[in-house]
Order: sequence, then structure tokens, then C-alpha cells
Amino acid sequence: MPTLYSYKESGNSYKVRLLAAFLEVPLEVIEVDFLGNEQHGDKFVAINPKGEVPTLVDGNLVLTDSAAILVYLAGKHSGPYHETTSPGSRISGWWSSDVVEQAQVTDWLAFAASWVQYGVFTARAILSFGGPYNGLGTASMEQTLRESQTRGEKSLKVLDQRLARTEWLALGRPTIADIAVFVYVALAPMGDISLEPFVHVRAWIERIKRLPRFIPIDGLDDPLYRRRESTGKA
Repeated sequence: MPTLYSYKESGNSYKVRLLAAFLEVPLEVIEVDFLGNEQHGDKFVAINPKGEVPTLVDGNLVLTDSAAILVYLAGKHSGPYHETTSPGSRISGWWSSDVVEQAQVTDWLAFAASWVQYGVFTARAILSFGGPYNGLGTASMEQTLRESQTRGEKSLKVLDQRLARTEWLALGRPTIADIAVFVYVALAPMGDISLEPFVHVRAWIERIKRLPRFIPIDGLDDPLYRRRESTGKA
């Protein structure tokens, strides 16, 4: 059984747990005390020198990035492959063996690692966890928050335009592209970025939540829970 080093409120860790739930793939999940800085301790850094979660260990294989883990699990566990109309191309649920289709999915994995990471991710981290957690740290917190909220709103516009034309981000079906982008977008209100103007994004979020074996993460239904906890208000 693969071992996943995770933090329950990490959206990147949640992406892996969510895909594993969809695929019904068992994982041994080891919770890392992220806010207590356990990820930078000697024991964890020996596994992942970057000191980040999620980290997946499967035998001799160690993967230290959520996108790489999604690709690995989807490629390995998506189930039987089916031939498509393109010669030599096969699909399997959340991934594909066709290089063009892989590129289309990867395009959105990159969007999650750039637009989403430095937009809605960063705004959520600052307002709900007290820091950007993005490795930058060269600007004031106030400036970083303003910039991340601006970038977050731009990314939501990009998504809304895409989802006005199609129900899913790539290949006309749910793929790891949707999982990679979904979580921090759905949690955007935790960074005071409203989803209300983006009707197609909100409909897409609800489609994902209705998929069989969907599991939630804190903040989906209550984006202010962390700030209430920090102020001691019920």
C-alpha cells in the first residue's frame, strides 16, 4: 500500500486523497504537523528534501509534487483502458495514453501550479493560515494579498470562460485536470475572493461534488471557520 504524507487542511494533499477516493485506491495516510513545522524536521526532510506535503512513497518510488502524484495514481489505477476512435489511443477515466490528450490535461495542471497557486491559494493561505506559504515572501503581506486576490479573480474569469463551453476542463470528462484546479478554486472564499460572479465555475464545483465517492475538505461549506477559530468566536 502506498504511503501518503499529508496535512488534512492542505489542498494539495487533499487532491491526492480525493483522487484516491474516486479510484478506491487504499493509501496509508500519515498526517504531518504542518503548522508545527514537522515537514522541515530531519525525519521528514530525509524523505522529501523540499519539506513539502503531499509526498507519496510507493516502494522505492518517492513523489514530492501533487501533480506528479495525480498522474502516477491515475495512470496506474484508473482501471481498464478502452480504445478510442484515434488509432493507438486509449483512455482510462482520469488519464489517457494519448500524448495529445495528456498535453491537454497537463495544460491545466500547469494552470493549477501557477495561476491558482499564486492567486486563490495564496489569498486563502494569508487570510486563513497567517502566511502566503508560497516560497516568495519578498513583498509585504498586504501587497501579496492584494496581488493574489487580483490574480485569483483573473484565474476565475479564465475558468468561467472555459466552463461556459464545456462541463469539464479537458477531454469532455472528469480528469485529474479538474481535481488539480478544483480545490483551491472551491476554497477561494477563504481568501475573500467571491465565487458569486462566476456562474459556470460554481456549476462545475457542484458537478465535482456530486461525483461518486467525493470526499470534502474543511472550508467548502464554511469558508470562515479558521478565522472564527483564531478569534475564539463560535
